[in-house]
Amino acid sequence: MPDGPAAGAAASGGQAEVLAAAACLVSAFGASDARRYFSCFAPGASFIFHNVPGWLPDRAAYERLWTEWEAGGFRVEQCRSLEPSVTMAGPGTAVFTHRVRTRLAGTVGELAERETIVFQRSPDGGWLAVHEHLSPDPAADGGTPA
Repeated sequence: MPDGPAAGAAASGGQAEVLAAAACLVSAFGASDARRYFSCFAPGASFIFHNVPGWLPDRAAYERLWTEWEAGGFRVEQCRSLEPSVTMAGPGTAVFTHRVRTRLAGTVGELAERETIVFQRSPDGGWLAVHEHLSPDPAADGGTPA
C-alpha cells in the first residue's frame, strides 16, 4: 500500500481513485500475482525498464517477458510503495510517481527504484495504467532525491 501524505485525507476525487488503482497494482506485483497485476494495465500499455534493453510496446510483450523471468525462477516476495504522488494531467489522465522497494525470491536486500505510471480512465470508469517507466533510485545510493 502507498505510504505518505498523498495517501491520506488530502487526496480527493480522481487522485484518491488513482492512488487506489496504484495500490492494487503494487499489491498484485508484491504478491507475484501475474493475472491480477496485468489486469491493471491497458492492452496497449507501454513499458520502459532500466534493466531491460529496448521498449516493451504493449502489455502482451511484458507478459511474455514476465513468463520468461518466471521460468528462470523470478518471483516477487514483497513490494513497498514510498512517497506516492498523483498529478492529474486532465479529466481522464493521471501521472502516479513513487519510490518502490522490491524484494525478489533468492536475493538479498531490496531493489531501490523509482517509478512513473501514467493512468487513464477506462470506459467503465476505473483507472488503467497505460505507461510505466522504472529507473534506479539515486536516493538509495545516498544521492539527492529528485
